[in-house]
Amino acid sequence: MPRALVIHGPNLNMLGRREPHLYGSRTLEEVNALIEKWALENGWEVATVQCNAEGEILAAIQKAPGMQDLIIINPAAFTHYSLAVADGLRSAGVPAIEVHITNIFAREESRRISVTAPACVGMISGFGVGSYILALEAGAQLLSVENADIL
Repeated sequence: MPRALVIHGPNLNMLGRREPHLYGSRTLEEVNALIEKWALENGWEVATVQCNAEGEILAAIQKAPGMQDLIIINPAAFTHYSLAVADGLRSAGVPAIEVHITNIFAREESRRISVTAPACVGMISGFGVGSYILALEAGAQLLSVENADIL
């Protein structure tokens, strides 16, 4: 059974209340329920964690090798400046997909830069909370036997 770790970065625990015109009205609990539903339907084991501190994100990434086949990460604000998170992703040896609820490239100039994306195999941005499901689908395709040589 494939295993994925979904890491929600800072302030994502405020989903549903935080700028719903940008992030929608679903709470983090509802997002995690969607993720769990996908996992059950697709034969995956998925763990979720929400971290407001950079060190907590790094700890989660560092525990992934040998325990997870895939990391889905929404680094939130750390996307734009955390070389530590980027280095952690590079060091983990576990393929990672960066996720954003909004299209970061259509936002303010300061949000258009991702220092973490180059440490990932890909990024999905701008599809609301469905970005997480798209990332899981992409991860399933990536980890399939037919595509094992592209990692």
